[in-house]
Amino acid sequence: MDNNKAKVDDHGEPHYAEIMNKNNNGGFIKCLIVEWNKTENLKGYSLISSQSPLLRLKILAIAAISMLMLLTSAILLEFTALSETMKPKILSLRSSHIGIFGAPERIYENNGYLMVSSNGGLNQMRAGISDMVAIARYLNVTLVVPELDNTSFWNDRSQFQDIFDVDYFIEYLRDEVKIVKELPQGMKKRIASRYLYSMPPVSWSNMSYYYKTILPRIKKHQVVHFTKTDARLANNGIPLEVQKLRCRVNYKALRFSSNIEMVGKKIVKIMRQNGPFLVLHLRYEMDMLAFSGCYQSLNEKEMEELTAMRYAYPWWKVKEIDSNSVRSIGICPLTPEETALTLKALGINPRMQIFIAAGDIYGGEKRMAPLREAFPNLIKKETLLDPSDLEPFHNHSNKMAALDYIVSIESDIFVPTYSGNMDKVVEGHRRYLGYKTTIIPNRYVLVRLIDQYRNGTISWEEFSRVVKLAHARRGGPITRSVVPLRPKLEDYFYSNPQECLPQGSS
Repeated sequence: MDNNKAKVDDHGEPHYAEIMNKNNNGGFIKCLIVEWNKTENLKGYSLISSQSPLLRLKILAIAAISMLMLLTSAILLEFTALSETMKPKILSLRSSHIGIFGAPERIYENNGYLMVSSNGGLNQMRAGISDMVAIARYLNVTLVVPELDNTSFWNDRSQFQDIFDVDYFIEYLRDEVKIVKELPQGMKKRIASRYLYSMPPVSWSNMSYYYKTILPRIKKHQVVHFTKTDARLANNGIPLEVQKLRCRVNYKALRFSSNIEMVGKKIVKIMRQNGPFLVLHLRYEMDMLAFSGCYQSLNEKEMEELTAMRYAYPWWKVKEIDSNSVRSIGICPLTPEETALTLKALGINPRMQIFIAAGDIYGGEKRMAPLREAFPNLIKKETLLDPSDLEPFHNHSNKMAALDYIVSIESDIFVPTYSGNMDKVVEGHRRYLGYKTTIIPNRYVLVRLIDQYRNGTISWEEFSRVVKLAHARRGGPITRSVVPLRPKLEDYFYSNPQECLPQGSS
């Protein structure tokens, strides 16, 4: 028996319940036409008029039911489409059209506008901007090109387009999220006549916070302004495609402006011509020492100067600091002398080029003397380039930091002496590029070993052996730590963007 045929009842007529249980309207209508044709006994007569009244009634009933089912299906399809638009859209919801960068172009629906004021130095802002793009994408809101921090210690008046290629940023992400350089005129006037709803998002929040708390505010006010962007998105517990978008923004979309790229590549080219090179992010600058309260080897006048600076900046919350205590737990940046001992113990060739990625070292050449004696081939961008190359960068610390970032990414070895934002973001970028050699000093271990070596408790051979053992991992893959309820103790996402990394080790 053909299982595709409708069953018949005791009268030899189709069992209509079976016909109506067909999975689709097309199959149902086909069955209906077949059954109508079976009832046509006389040619030249009307199909319906030639049948018995009972059968004519059944045929009309089937036709009415078919129309009802078609209408119901159309309503259900419309309802399904409408309900989909009400769901939070994650990155996989795209159309089949391929955009200019190879990514499928996204069907965009605007829930409002998000304005952000990035806070901190260059790399803190860079990570924060990457988070803001991911948040805007998830909430289906239009992102206004971020405003950069002009008020913190660095006092750099540069704006987004001065540091990054803004047109490339917008175009690269056009199939992910809509980004505009400024609000539409009508929205500007509306805000001017009322007020701009501003707030700092809760730190280390997951995506549900933004959907449940922030999105309703954007829909209500149409524009929401975030006053801070640093660490506003959690390291862990974030959807995979959101994590990957954070990486695409940070490592692809945030390309430096053409002038910065040109000068940065020039530095790399000159150094490459002279062989391998190491970049040392020597964070022994005035602001870092004042902020951290790390006064080892400083005289009384220097300590007073740094303390006065710490009290002058209200956003540096901790004022009273015991220098020896913070050093003992590994919080202080390594001094130039401690750095020299560490690099020697690690077996770095004393003739290797070492590019100093930093601003002015506190104490000048006097404090740099132990490092220069151990590694005489120290190089800074100010001594490597013609003054005309750096003239556009003067009094623009974020532009200078961008040059250091480019050289750090391209170096054969990267060694930071602290764990600041640049160190973390560069570490993550180098992981992303294939686990390029990066040595992160374990300062908690090092300060103890250095003190023992200075006191004569251990020999140089033992000192070097233990230092090498403590730094055996040099940029290879590692699982990002998860510390529930203590996100600051976790590995920072941008130092270890595990979801985006290549397989294998260095």
